[in-house]
Amino acid sequence: MASGVKPRVKVPKTAAAGEAITIKTLISHRMESGQRKDDEGNIIPRSIINRFTCEFNGENVVDVVLEPAISTNPYLEFEALVPETGEFKFTWYDDDGSVYEETKEITVG
Repeated sequence: MASGVKPRVKVPKTAAAGEAITIKTLISHRMESGQRKDDEGNIIPRSIINRFTCEFNGENVVDVVLEPAISTNPYLEFEALVPETGEFKFTWYDDDGSVYEETKEITVG
């Protein structure tokens, strides 16, 4: 697991039924390409976020494959329709096998 990795998500607390909301995500991650060397000359192992998913109440909203050229601390912003009160689940997948998750609830009123 990469050190210092921290996912952040911004989701409105409430929405109207059927409303499109804007979701913003950022994960603090160094995104090592596997081509750099440390101070002793050893290759730093590749460690990038290669996939991001978002689900709402268990249904897929977004599924993105990220390529090695993506920047450090990847930021994603997208819209989602909210049909009912529920929970968003955000998942980031790392090359080293690590999985980072965050959840946010939203109330439809």
